[in-house]
Amino acid sequence: MLNLRYTFTAGNFVSLVKLFGILSIILCYSHSHAQSGQQARSVNESMIDSLALEKIKDLGEYINVIGSKETSFSTANRVINRAMELFAEGSEIAVSSVNQKSITNFPLREYFERLMALNYDKVTIEWYDIHYISNLELLSNGVYVGVVTIYQRFEAERGDKLVYKDTTKKDITIFVKKKEIVVAGDHVDFWDVLLGDIMVSETVL
Repeated sequence: MLNLRYTFTAGNFVSLVKLFGILSIILCYSHSHAQSGQQARSVNESMIDSLALEKIKDLGEYINVIGSKETSFSTANRVINRAMELFAEGSEIAVSSVNQKSITNFPLREYFERLMALNYDKVTIEWYDIHYISNLELLSNGVYVGVVTIYQRFEAERGDKLVYKDTTKKDITIFVKKKEIVVAGDHVDFWDVLLGDIMVSETVL
C-alpha cells in the first residue's frame, strides 16, 4: 500500500527519467548468468513488481502535471508524450462522475488533452492505496497480463471555492513481455512492462 502526492519540478522530471533507466539496467540479465527456472521466475516477478509500480507512480506524476493550471501548454504537451510512452498501443482510460451513472472510455491522447483543458482554476489529483496483483497470467502470445488497483482523489476549484470532488477506484491492466537487446556484442534479456486500459470500478464522493 502506497500513498502518493506529487510536486513536479524540472529536476524531479529528469530524476524520473534517470530512475527509469537505472531500473531497466537492473532488470537486465545475461544468458551467461542463467539461473534455474524456479529461481529465475521468482527474481523476475520481484523485479516486475517494482517496475510496474514505478511506471504507475510516473503516470500519477504526469497526470498531476498535465492537469495543473500552473503547467504551460508546451510543458503539458511534452509530458503527455512521456505519459503515452508508458502504455501499450490502443490503450484507453475510463472517466466517470458522481453526477452521472455513465462511464466513458477515451483514447490516451484525447484523455490527456481533455484533462489539460478542464475549465477549473485549480485541479488536485492524488493517487493512493495502490495494490499490485502479482499473479500474472500468461497469454497465448507469450505476454503476461496482470492488474493494479489504485484510488484516485480528484478535487477542482474555482476561485477559492471547491466546486467538485470525487474518489474513483480504478483497475490498471499491465502487460509484461521479455525483450532482447545487444550490449557490447552480448544478447541481454530484460522484462518490459507496459500499462494497458485503465477502467473505473467505483466512483464515490
